[in-house]
Amino acid sequence: MLDDHTQDGPVPHPAASQADPPEEAPRVTPRAVILSLGMLVTSALAAVLVVVPAPYAVTSPGPTRDVLGEVDGTPLIAVDGATTYPSTGELRLTTISSTGGPGYPSSVLDTLRGWVSSTSVVLPREQVYPPATTQDEIDETNTEEMVSSQENATVAALTELGYDVPATLVVAGTVEGSGAQGLLEEADVLTQMDGVDLPDYQTLIGALADVTPGDTVTLTVQREGQARDVEVVTGEREDGGAQIGVFIDPQFDMPVDVTINIDGIGGPSAGTMFALGIVDLLTPEDEAGGEVIAGTGTMDVSGAVGPIGGIRQKLAGAQRDGAAWFLAPADNCAEVVDHVPDGLRVVSVQTLHEAREAVVAIGAGTADDLPTCTAG
Repeated sequence: MLDDHTQDGPVPHPAASQADPPEEAPRVTPRAVILSLGMLVTSALAAVLVVVPAPYAVTSPGPTRDVLGEVDGTPLIAVDGATTYPSTGELRLTTISSTGGPGYPSSVLDTLRGWVSSTSVVLPREQVYPPATTQDEIDETNTEEMVSSQENATVAALTELGYDVPATLVVAGTVEGSGAQGLLEEADVLTQMDGVDLPDYQTLIGALADVTPGDTVTLTVQREGQARDVEVVTGEREDGGAQIGVFIDPQFDMPVDVTINIDGIGGPSAGTMFALGIVDLLTPEDEAGGEVIAGTGTMDVSGAVGPIGGIRQKLAGAQRDGAAWFLAPADNCAEVVDHVPDGLRVVSVQTLHEAREAVVAIGAGTADDLPTCTAG
């Protein structure tokens, strides 16, 4: 009698048996559903952080550039008409990078990164960019300020080196409410003040230094080919000096042809480093002496160093790019104190001459007594 668990005849080989039944699909558990939904939500949030704009402007350390170096094989500062000399050091201009303006919105992620970064600043967008401002307007202003900065730096540097830089002093307009309003006209050319010739801008500045605000001065101008004397009651500048209340567009006659090749950077704050670079190139001394010196500051044709924005971000960018020294406008010192990165020493400067002497001292290793930024 056969066993109930066997069958009569030979047992088939497995290879000859029918195909295995399909595997049962895994069950979808609640945990798997939750994990999948979590991944989808996380991906969506990440996209929001990267794409969705936030109503903030974020400024961070930008790139630095050695004004004694080259850009794509072209010297950043090129001089024609005078002998130039090599340098073993670096003079690095500093910049800031910014998002939040028209065309370049800050994302939520940009803003979060700015808040947690010790070297970035996050401000409401309207505090940095007026609501009606367009990117074209910002670019145009930055370009104009950069061009003016380069011209001012060239004049200041050449004057510092003893060159005469003649200028035609063309009136571009008058200050509303000033003594010159209604008396001087656009395109007038200033030729004398109180009988003293004005061959350049520095002579005008020097002459005004001897005037007490409120005094009346006699300006001689060329208007439509004729000389005219105009009596103007001077006003007072913010620093207490006298001013005649006109905007001057000086037309300089440069004794040396200086070209500054730099793209993608705008504004006036590189003026001091441009001027130092020109001075360094035109003098046989190796002023920087192998040191990496960064800095910032506007420069006017008289050689005065003016304050700038983003000083803390520029300090961080300088330290990041290997600078051991930083030249800072004296008027920015209050923002510098307690915010100097490790390994960076800050020197306070008010004029191009002071900045030049600081570079020489740094290069010579005698910089211990240079003025720095202090509290109060």
